[in-house]
Amino acid sequence: MNPRGILYPAQLPTFERRVPSPAADPLVRWFWISRWTVAPGRTSRQDVLAFPALNLVVETDLVGLAGATTVRSHRDLVGTGWAVGALLRPAATPAVTDDARAVLDAYPALDAPDLHAPVAEAMGRDDVAGACLAVESWLAARVPTVTDEADLANRLVARIEDDEAILTVEDAAAAVGVSVRTAQRLTRRFVGLTPLALVHRRRLQHAAQLLSTEPETSVSRIAADLGYADQPHLVRDFRKVLGFTPGGYRRGEV
Repeated sequence: MNPRGILYPAQLPTFERRVPSPAADPLVRWFWISRWTVAPGRTSRQDVLAFPALNLVVETDLVGLAGATTVRSHRDLVGTGWAVGALLRPAATPAVTDDARAVLDAYPALDAPDLHAPVAEAMGRDDVAGACLAVESWLAARVPTVTDEADLANRLVARIEDDEAILTVEDAAAAVGVSVRTAQRLTRRFVGLTPLALVHRRRLQHAAQLLSTEPETSVSRIAADLGYADQPHLVRDFRKVLGFTPGGYRRGEV
């Protein structure tokens, strides 16, 4: 599965990603499971350039909905705990919120004891597969049928995510055969962001991954390969969203 988005893998606690069952694929892109034990008095900060999507997260003491983000985000881990997260496809949005834009850069708690109980029970017996299936069942009960509009939103977001040739809203709309206005409406409704914001996030995630894994590749070459007009445009976007420059990230100056 896609490793992008995790800025400092070496700092992660126990972490894994799992694919959903075929029946849940229209609703869940993948599951991520994190378990941690942090020494008393210590904090482990996890920095993420998140995928432009909603995450449904079940933790030891709550169920949360992580909205799509516009900047780098982080989570400070303390003590001992676990989290079972589902990176949601657009079609799952109606199961968790009426307005994806209302949860941008936010992490509200959901009143979902019928979800928390079976997931916590499964994690208590170290049954990660069972925990993921409990999330799938909860989502399926709330989205028994994926509408044509939701399916179109799924396909649009997937094309933007997977096709590096898509650099504009016009490119994205043409890729699935809709108007620019329709493309904009779909991503705003189901993700909370514009199509262009999704394109920018894909490119920044790619840039961060290349900076980390290809230390001999210059920033200017990475900018050119990812379709930026020039290196200063990449530097500007990197600093705006992540808070530091590509060179600073590569040197660990954050």
